[in-house]
Amino acid sequence: MAAPNTRGRPDEKQQKRPQHPPAGAVPPEAHDRARVEVRRSARRSRTVSAYREGDRTVVLIPARMSHAEEQRWVAQMLEKLAAQERRRILGDDALMARARELSAAYLGDRARPSQVRWVTNQNSRWGSCTPSEGTIRLSHRLQGMPEYVLDYVLLHELAHLLVPDHGPGFWALLEAYPRTERARGYLEGVVSAARLPHIPGARHGASGQEDPAASCG
Repeated sequence: MAAPNTRGRPDEKQQKRPQHPPAGAVPPEAHDRARVEVRRSARRSRTVSAYREGDRTVVLIPARMSHAEEQRWVAQMLEKLAAQERRRILGDDALMARARELSAAYLGDRARPSQVRWVTNQNSRWGSCTPSEGTIRLSHRLQGMPEYVLDYVLLHELAHLLVPDHGPGFWALLEAYPRTERARGYLEGVVSAARLPHIPGARHGASGQEDPAASCG
């Protein structure tokens, strides 16, 4: 059987079968994804692929694949995706180094955090900071997401070290980052699918007030 392709094609005509990972399978480690949805497609003859969709993992397989083969491929694809995501996770030291690089590249090296670290108790925001102390905290839910998304959230918090509010001066700082809209679109999809924290940098919520995606203490 051909090597699996982890690039998903959600626009295929597929039969959907929700299921949970088989016993012994390595579960997705980032974003607390426990659900798996298998989609069978008559258009697929040999290839198997998988991708994350909100809080689910979607595995695409040929329609004629047996149940035993399905179970084997689901376990294999979960392992493959989890391994890819682990490689993208930075430790606290690497996170600090990345923050300094972003500050130098987009903020004239003016934002100089004293500490940048992951936290697991921050589920209502993607990031937060304390300008008076120069500390930045990022939600563990960002781990494994694309680099440009993490960079956007880091820059958002770095900008808050310089401008605590969401006024014009703050948004002017973020304009230098070319992938702002792409990152916001990605997070918007995650929020919509999994009802996770609001998007960092949302100027206004449904009520017309600023949406506190990130906070500064």
